[in-house]
Amino acid sequence: MKIKKYLSLFCACLMVGLASCLFIGCGKDDNHIEVNEVTHSIFYAPFYAAINKGFFEDEGLSITLSNGQGSDVSMTALLSGDADIILAGPETVVYSSKTKDSPKVFGQLTQKDGSFIVSKTDDQNFTLDMLRGKTIIGGRAGGLPAMTLQYVIQKAGLTIGTDTANGQVNLRTDVSFGDIASVYQTSNAEYCTLFEPTATAMVNQNKGHIVSTVGAQSGLVPYTCFIAKESYLKNKSDKAEKFLRAVMRGYEFVSTANPTEVAKALEPSFIGTSLADLEVAVKQYVAIDAWCSNPAMTETSYNKLVEIINNYKPTTAPTFVEAVDNTIANKLMAG
Repeated sequence: MKIKKYLSLFCACLMVGLASCLFIGCGKDDNHIEVNEVTHSIFYAPFYAAINKGFFEDEGLSITLSNGQGSDVSMTALLSGDADIILAGPETVVYSSKTKDSPKVFGQLTQKDGSFIVSKTDDQNFTLDMLRGKTIIGGRAGGLPAMTLQYVIQKAGLTIGTDTANGQVNLRTDVSFGDIASVYQTSNAEYCTLFEPTATAMVNQNKGHIVSTVGAQSGLVPYTCFIAKESYLKNKSDKAEKFLRAVMRGYEFVSTANPTEVAKALEPSFIGTSLADLEVAVKQYVAIDAWCSNPAMTETSYNKLVEIINNYKPTTAPTFVEAVDNTIANKLMAG
């Protein structure tokens, strides 16, 4: 009898313990967000500042950050449920609009192309016409960096093709985003486009010269955004709101602090990059007005994105309201 009594007591305690663990686990899940970023770049400084300055913790959130190394991979992570939110180009929303539980942009982070045109020679007074008869590595076909570069080249009146002898611009889109720097160094390409801190690293290693920015040529473009499934924005709107509020605090910090302070805040996210290089990169992005003061995407900006995509390949794009949900962004901006 005593054995049965003790066994019953043990089972009861075990059930209570398991229930407690499940309750605690659910509590953690309620405050946790899986985020997948398309790549890791100082271009996303407000986001990293928000992480390292504890702004997400202030909102009661914890973040796990993974790297997709490509917008297509990041979108796959979102659609499969491996990520709750992705930081990627909004072109991925255009391509995925017909999927069940469609993804939507709910906050914009960057408003310019953040890539820098790097040359093997120090081209003074660079103009896009200098690309005539040359090869430039511009990233993955169908990705926003390559499409925007193609857009500005063609807007400058140049023809893209492989006949460089007759003045065509050979725009290579066969190199994955993370391999551009290494392929560029070993190829005969005269130019490539790189984001920070890779661009500055190339300069410091005497392997290239920054001669221009794509953003200066393209103007305002909704380049990088926070994207979540429609169901997440409906069922977890409180988490998405806290998330975006933390990012907005990150923007406020990077836009008001001096470059040295911003660089120090970014250091934990860029181990191996010197404080001096981080500071240079921050100044580069401040100079081109890369970041959004308002996370709500405008319809005008979205139409510019669609124009860039259609210039690359005619596409039936979703309408602005189908692709973008500014509910949270507008609420936060209204205070």
